[in-house]
Amino acid sequence: MATDERADEPERYDYDLVVIGSGPGGQKAAIAAAKLGHRVAVVERRHMMGGVSVNSGTIPSKTLREAVMYLTGMAQRDMYGASYRVKSDITVEDLFARTQHVIGREIEVVRAQLLRNHVEIHNGTGSFVDPHTIEVLDDDGRRTRFAARFVVIATGSKPHRPDTVQFDERTVVDSDGVLALDRVPNSMVVVGAGIIGIEYASMFAALGTRVTIIDKRPTMLEMCDPEVVESLKFHLRDLSVSFRLGEEVAGVDSGAHGTVTRLVSGKKIAADTVMYSAGRQGQTHALQLEAAGLSADSRGRIKVDSDYRTEHPHIFAVGDVIGFPALAATSMDQGRLAAYRAFDEPARELASVQPIGIYTIPEISYCGRTEEELTRDAVPYEVGIARYRELARGQIVGDSYGMLKLLVHTETRELLGVHIFGTSATDLVHIGQAIMACGGTIDYLVDTVLNYPTLSEAYKVAALDATNKIRAVARFSEI
Repeated sequence: MATDERADEPERYDYDLVVIGSGPGGQKAAIAAAKLGHRVAVVERRHMMGGVSVNSGTIPSKTLREAVMYLTGMAQRDMYGASYRVKSDITVEDLFARTQHVIGREIEVVRAQLLRNHVEIHNGTGSFVDPHTIEVLDDDGRRTRFAARFVVIATGSKPHRPDTVQFDERTVVDSDGVLALDRVPNSMVVVGAGIIGIEYASMFAALGTRVTIIDKRPTMLEMCDPEVVESLKFHLRDLSVSFRLGEEVAGVDSGAHGTVTRLVSGKKIAADTVMYSAGRQGQTHALQLEAAGLSADSRGRIKVDSDYRTEHPHIFAVGDVIGFPALAATSMDQGRLAAYRAFDEPARELASVQPIGIYTIPEISYCGRTEEELTRDAVPYEVGIARYRELARGQIVGDSYGMLKLLVHTETRELLGVHIFGTSATDLVHIGQAIMACGGTIDYLVDTVLNYPTLSEAYKVAALDATNKIRAVARFSEI
């Protein structure tokens, strides 16, 4: 990769690195560069410290989920009955009190971490004047310019709003607007069966809202293991969720009495609220990318190479603004890697074992390859399964539906994939991730001792299941 001729003259710049955006990717890029001893600045709008992740995305939605789980008593219903609730009449004030508290604390944590690492914070909207010059427009209309040796674009994304839909912020909302509802709706239509749509659908279903999920695709959460998806669908149906997959929305009519969603097939669905989850749009409109010789696609996404460099080698982009996987966890690592590569610091990326966490109720998480991928590539594998209901800890926490699936190479015994559905799935997946990253085999899980009673014990149960199946095939071959 060629280097920018000016990037070798650090004395010409006010900063070695300027990061536009303070979300997970931007924050980690700034701190990584500061730890290397460079002059670093972050540009962020005053009311958005921590980025979308802290203010309207990851942190609020996951905190809301925690409030829902606690107030509805969802995790304890298997033990105390379907009618068990901590609070009978749950209001939005109950739900969002916890959310606002956590957001406030997280904003302070982000700000403190940046300042502790001597990263300068410029409050305002950043844009390019030229490939090396950034202008910041603050809330009072003042403009400040400074030169940057390297730039990391980490401006995040916002919900995509189709032009055909009239959002009124009351009955027709997006995934940001759902956090500002004035009451818990009795019924809701969720358009979009992707990660965000299914997460919110499961939360409101747990609250007692009658939810209908619509998506023109024939399946939901296409990236996940089909067996795990079917388990989630069964659980959501148990919460009275209806599915209209393979159906396309023709339009939404809203009024004083709620909404009616019209489908292309002719069906009409009445609901108090419609939440659109039609993907995300990169927040690049204010960057003046053309001044830097860059461009974005129709969804506001910037194209980068494997080092997160744009067409200009000194300008990097990370996080939601570059598209999939657009997760807070992956964005953090992209920010770190971008900073290291800008300053020629050695870094390794374990992209093949990056975990995916989906905070539905119950959780889904996976790492590594799927059965479909292994079958397509003609990789011989065996499946080992452990069900929470067979674990003592599963009985203690009241989770009778959870499961853990291991995919194991039948010849090398290498762990190829981990797929989990149930309580603490997003935490448990890291055990399998660590083994795969180290090139470990199923034998480690068979031989090791795991605390009892824990959900982690599922790994040993699943490992023994897979090992027994492999042994049975080998024994048959010897006959």
